[in-house]
Amino acid sequence: MAEETKKTAFAAREGVNLAGALELPRGRPRAYALFAHCFSCSKDIRAAREIARSLRGQGFAVLRFDFTGLGASEGEFGDTNFSSNVEDLVSAADYLRREFEAPKILIGHSLGGAAAIVAATMMPEVKGVAVIGAPAEAAHVAKNFGDKREEIVREGAAEVPLAGRPFTIKKQFLDDIERADVLGAAGKLARPFLILHAPLDRTVGVENASRLFLAAKHPKSFVSLDAADHLLSDPADAHYAAGVIAAWAARYIDAPAPDQPDAVAVVPGGARGETIPGKDLAVALSIDGFPFVIDAQTHEGGDGLGPNPTRTLEGALAACGVMTMRMYAKRKGWTLDGAAIDVRRAEGADAHATRAFEKEITLTGPLSPEQRARLVEIADRCPVHRILSEGATIRSQLLDAED
Repeated sequence: MAEETKKTAFAAREGVNLAGALELPRGRPRAYALFAHCFSCSKDIRAAREIARSLRGQGFAVLRFDFTGLGASEGEFGDTNFSSNVEDLVSAADYLRREFEAPKILIGHSLGGAAAIVAATMMPEVKGVAVIGAPAEAAHVAKNFGDKREEIVREGAAEVPLAGRPFTIKKQFLDDIERADVLGAAGKLARPFLILHAPLDRTVGVENASRLFLAAKHPKSFVSLDAADHLLSDPADAHYAAGVIAAWAARYIDAPAPDQPDAVAVVPGGARGETIPGKDLAVALSIDGFPFVIDAQTHEGGDGLGPNPTRTLEGALAACGVMTMRMYAKRKGWTLDGAAIDVRRAEGADAHATRAFEKEITLTGPLSPEQRARLVEIADRCPVHRILSEGATIRSQLLDAED
């Protein structure tokens, strides 16, 4: 199975459907994680997307979703509050538990971090909580309301501009954030706690990180995000945060890093494939000491940890042709800016039988029609093409098994 972003939806309180994006890694996930976005943001804010996909690349499945009334989720934002955000997180965890696997890691950004701290106390399977730029009190968010706060108290509601968009904030929201006890929840967390915060964060000051750290019990960790802004708008900052979270989480989830083959014997000038313990069909492959994983897809009985053997053969044909054209063009002094070969099995051909392959060649650069035609001929003369088209003799012998 290749990495993918799977659109999903699940029911929250009062039948409201919440929209989510489930980032699925290649192969079986090391663990499932749940991501809570910042106040008045959405699951598609850059920080949420970059962190989730970076964690996906490190073997974690991550569900990011829109809180009620935001993004693509149903419901009215004006009817929500901090407590409803916590309830949405619990609903998201219920969805993962029911359809996939309960989340082991809970990640929250800004007010989403405060909600994650509280929600984690309601999720027994969660083994660690990581927060980014989180406030020590939910009431901290009220500073964004400015002089509109008095109108909210007086009139019961007011339209407040947040991040360039108008949002209806009701008095019940103010009352709810005043009642929330984030520091108390941090003290009762009783599980590993990671705090990431930028010292120069102008939206949520770094003193909030200090208060959370002092309130929490060990094991707890603090990591500075240096010059990052509150929204982690620079992808490099988001990727760094994801890397820290992945390394920290690995200590607590009781799962290995993304499946890689153990070291296999190096066969000079050749290849070696051998079984991987605990895997049905996956093969640890070493080619001149370079490791790969070959596997069948899940619908074929494998774990989808890598391409299957016949696809790998097609890949070898494509790669060999590109390399051969490159070498020829360089020798001739031709300007070949880029080359690509797409190889597909012939329509309707059996994947495990002798077949015809279809090659589509793309060339870029200031080449004449004659040069392009010659490069296509050269691609068809690459070693892999010749082996496949001319046939090969294969001799097998059985070695004595080692005791």
